[in-house]
Amino acid sequence: MPTSLHDLTFDELRELIVQDGLRPSHSATLWNALHFKADEDLNKRTDFLPPLRKWLEAKMKTDFHTDVLPIASEILSADDLTRKYLLKLQDRQEIETVVMGYTGRHTACISTQAGCAMGCVFCATGQMGFVRHLRPGEIVAQVHHARRILREKGERLRNLVLMGMGEPLHNYDNVMKALGIISDTRGANIGPSKISISTVGVVPGILRMAEEGSRYNLAVSLHGSTEAERAALIPANQRWPLSDLIAACRTYCEKTDRKIFFAWTLIAGVNDTAEHAQRVAALLQGIKAHVNLIPLNETAGYDGRESIETAGTVFHRIIQDAGIPCTVRQRRGIDVAAGCGQLKAERRKREKVTL
Repeated sequence: MPTSLHDLTFDELRELIVQDGLRPSHSATLWNALHFKADEDLNKRTDFLPPLRKWLEAKMKTDFHTDVLPIASEILSADDLTRKYLLKLQDRQEIETVVMGYTGRHTACISTQAGCAMGCVFCATGQMGFVRHLRPGEIVAQVHHARRILREKGERLRNLVLMGMGEPLHNYDNVMKALGIISDTRGANIGPSKISISTVGVVPGILRMAEEGSRYNLAVSLHGSTEAERAALIPANQRWPLSDLIAACRTYCEKTDRKIFFAWTLIAGVNDTAEHAQRVAALLQGIKAHVNLIPLNETAGYDGRESIETAGTVFHRIIQDAGIPCTVRQRRGIDVAAGCGQLKAERRKREKVTL
């Protein structure tokens, strides 16, 4: 199968070009088109010198392709701040990407898999099952899609969250390669401090981030304060128990000296009481933590309900009083099912996967 040029790092692209007898400077020109300009059609570039143009004309016929994902559908939220895109992959699978507007900034929520193997009961993506991992280029292409959309309005993409479809740390190598391409200063240049990786608690991935000194922000979906409570919401807890997850988080903080953002979805009568909050506060003592409270975004496949406002207020106060920073996350795109846990592509073919 042809290789996507968007799958390649700068060094890999340069090596290919030099191996075929072209000057190394051509790699910077091509990289600029692919990742700085985020061009959809390389044939429209007028600054390619003849050697590079001839090389592309020959290689794009058999050896290479680019990842530019067609839009299958686009939905705009009522507040005009969130746009959800259903993007089509080459094998006709579909993924969702969300562009959200906040005061003075724009954030893109990116998918890392088609479907998800984690099976979180309140998450629409988890309910649809796992299809496949996304390649680095398919992850990068979503970022460029968001950049092009914003550029048309004279705006730019500032932040990136890997909180869309899929579990990023289940697709670790492809995700990290994609983020290396995205954060490259010669391309999209979205700094690591502006990129957040969200995980339901894939312990080996957290430990690997710690060992590698990852500079990206880490967000851990907690949602339960006991083993049984968390396993009922997040089946992956059976593979990576809460005790192992917290130990991995402590190791991560010790090795990186970085803060971890813990996500807690507030579900009425399930995990939103004062007792739950007190257990969370005790669990996170000694960890450089910030807790993000997320009112449940309801989905058709789960009968849980959003907590009442007073329960969230009490929960927030208890966490704060324990000396742990805590905020209630701003909700975006709920009316178009673009909120946390609501992303679900229609076209899918499930595959059996072993965690």
